[in-house]
Amino acid sequence: MVEQVPDDLDLDAVFQALAHPIRRDILEQVADGPKSVGDLAEPHDVSLAAVSKHLHVLEDAGLIEMEKDGRIRRAHLDAAPLSAAFGWLTRYRVFWEDRFDALADHLEEADQ
Repeated sequence: MVEQVPDDLDLDAVFQALAHPIRRDILEQVADGPKSVGDLAEPHDVSLAAVSKHLHVLEDAGLIEMEKDGRIRRAHLDAAPLSAAFGWLTRYRVFWEDRFDALADHLEEADQ
């Protein structure tokens, strides 16, 4: 019998990856197209080794794919895991919108 990995584990990795501002910035950079590790490191005041660690976190979460072209490594965006995270967040957005609507209704009734 094959044991499937729960979707929550994928979401955990995505949210962990999104938790750091450098990783979020890297995702924004590669959203414009593939970028080399050097290009991704340039705007940040961190070492190439630190950027490489951030890239591994993003890659483990499935948010980027790394391609090797000779000595150059390029990161490509894979937005599919972001869709799963967006879907999870949307459920709670709807929940809070309903709660705020109920509060607004309650306040309107209290004013009358």
